[in-house]
Amino acid sequence: MNGAGARRPSPRAVVLDTDGVLIDSAALHAAAWKAAFDGCLPRWADRAGNGEPFDTDAEYRRYADGRSRYDGAAALLSARGISLPAGTVDDRPGCDTVRAVAARKEQAFRDVRRTRPVTAFQDASRALAVLSSLHVPAAAVSASRHARALLASAGTDRLLTAVVDGEDAARLGLAGKPDPALFLHAARLLGVRPRDCAVVEDALAGVLAGLRGRFGLVVGVDRTPDRHTTRALREHGAHLVVTDLMEFVETAWGAGP
Repeated sequence: MNGAGARRPSPRAVVLDTDGVLIDSAALHAAAWKAAFDGCLPRWADRAGNGEPFDTDAEYRRYADGRSRYDGAAALLSARGISLPAGTVDDRPGCDTVRAVAARKEQAFRDVRRTRPVTAFQDASRALAVLSSLHVPAAAVSASRHARALLASAGTDRLLTAVVDGEDAARLGLAGKPDPALFLHAARLLGVRPRDCAVVEDALAGVLAGLRGRFGLVVGVDRTPDRHTTRALREHGAHLVVTDLMEFVETAWGAGP
């Protein structure tokens, strides 16, 4: 753990990413991206570079994690050297436009969700409960339009002061990560300035968003079994990297269960 955060003033509020930080849903999104992307590889055989199947760890974290469906599809395609027209918002699931690939991922996510339940991370529930006892408001942020439903199904919504999700982003025209717009909107809902607020993220794009928004404390969360994202989170500028959200709470407020 990087202990730099111990010397900072305790944040007055916290904005947390949803998928992979509060609830165990990142694996569902990664599986949906794999189903969507790999299903198109035969169609892209002449332009898909090495044609390797989608990597649910490295590729997901680097290009899709924390981003909207469209931004994630665009980043993945660009990384593979695949050029597709943008398409329109009405595009059906397919392989011929960026929006069709994004719609394909949405369809796959709905299929995956029907067979795999979503649960809250135990440390996240404990951390949110302690923050509530300290009267520190917390907001969840997600680029996903499913975030509110997933948080509710995991029972995490009752511990939050606010939620900002993909529906809000579309309605308000908020740019996706690494732009800080989602985080800044959440901070406004909590009634605090960014410099008085902490951002907690497991995605590299989210860490960059927290820094660009000039949040007072940017916390990276590494939940990988071998802690292989810790270095990348630090290199992208996280002030503090933890493996358990209670580490963050104890460091920032000196509080535990």
